[in-house]
Amino acid sequence: MKIQGHERFDRGPGTSEPWRDLLQDGKMEKLEELVEKYPCAFPCWVGPFQAFFYIYDPDYAKTFLSRTDPKSKYPCKVLLPCLGKGLVSLDGPKWFQHRCLLTPGYSANILKSYVEVMAHSVNMMLGKWEKICGTQDTIVEVFEHINLMALDILMKCAFSQETNCQINSHCDLYVKSTFEASKIIFYRLYSFLRHHNILFNFSPEGHRLQETSQMLHQHTEKAIQDRKKALEEEKRQDNTQKRKHQDFLDVVLSVQAENRDSFSDTDLRSEVNTFLLAGQDTMPGAISWLLYHLALNPEHQERCREEIRSILGDGSSITWDQLDEMSYTTMCIKESLRLAPPVPSISRELSKPITFPDGLSLTAGITVVLSIWGLHHNPAIWKKPKVFDPLRFSQENSDQRHSHSFLPFSAGPRNCVGQHFAMAELKVAIALILLRFKVTPDPTRPLVFLSQVILKPKNGVHLHLKKLS
Repeated sequence: MKIQGHERFDRGPGTSEPWRDLLQDGKMEKLEELVEKYPCAFPCWVGPFQAFFYIYDPDYAKTFLSRTDPKSKYPCKVLLPCLGKGLVSLDGPKWFQHRCLLTPGYSANILKSYVEVMAHSVNMMLGKWEKICGTQDTIVEVFEHINLMALDILMKCAFSQETNCQINSHCDLYVKSTFEASKIIFYRLYSFLRHHNILFNFSPEGHRLQETSQMLHQHTEKAIQDRKKALEEEKRQDNTQKRKHQDFLDVVLSVQAENRDSFSDTDLRSEVNTFLLAGQDTMPGAISWLLYHLALNPEHQERCREEIRSILGDGSSITWDQLDEMSYTTMCIKESLRLAPPVPSISRELSKPITFPDGLSLTAGITVVLSIWGLHHNPAIWKKPKVFDPLRFSQENSDQRHSHSFLPFSAGPRNCVGQHFAMAELKVAIALILLRFKVTPDPTRPLVFLSQVILKPKNGVHLHLKKLS
């Protein structure tokens, strides 16, 4: 690694125990120590030849994210069997084309109709919790329930499909395949012996991933073909029926109809898979961490509940416009995303040299890792970074802060296209949960994060749930 201005660093973590703690075991404490020692960045060697350059300073982040360097090759290669070549894995002109074509599918006009869908799925989960808890204060491992609820929302928003996955998850082959494929992908990413395709493909996990990926693709393909046939039949009979909401499949089919030469069936299937699997891996964590943080901070939980009651009443209905009124709840959501960003880091391989504002330069070919966790916990930016303080996100405080100090959805040209969908789902979920339940932590089982490509709970998320009268 060639770094101009490298005198500020010692060699940094290497292949000894600290490196293993940082990259393989996902120990955030080690990362936080390094952030405190090196306020802007540090190099991290993997063996004698391969190195990553970690950054977590707002000015560094702004410079880095203003470019369109390609994503790191290895994570994209691992994700390819399940996702195909969609927005997450594409680069260059093809990515730009897909991004421009699909962005209208995440507009407010489309998302407004999803609020009712989200509320229906959340209420189904809450009905399960009421049966589990009755009138008693009950400890529930909520992550599994939220995981199924989030998948239920995605299936309805993607295909307008009623899966019943929240009730019969063990009987639904697609649900089982989705969760299994995700586990195998993360296993491979953090098992260096499985990085080579030949070794992995001949392993039991490799065979199983091929089977689950095939099943997922067949399910998506069937949904696409069934919808195409239904649309053709409606046209033939001149009987076009308008559904309650335009789902994501409608959006991508419309894109394909208008761009037949440049948006193939393979592109269509890849983007639908990306919508489903990218959302499924991030949203359950984001909702669970928020619920956990509010359980730990009852004064903020109660203030959110009061605000939500003043807007929704008993919560029998909820609309898009009402979500915008939840100002304090939104601050709590943002503070939870700061403390526990669902995607703790993103990486790019430099296509050309880069020079940061302080003069430090890196040559092309280096892999730069923007540690969003490090940025969000950097004491040079955030006073008492471990403290849950929603007022950090008041309008006054936000206006005084660097534009790139808070990046749960990244920034720049490759920011998260689904961020408004995610925020809407977070608001709907937490609003309806707090109207019906009080949540408190289980002190015997604190939340332990497993930091991989996506932040996950190591041992679940255990909370006391008490139904409100």
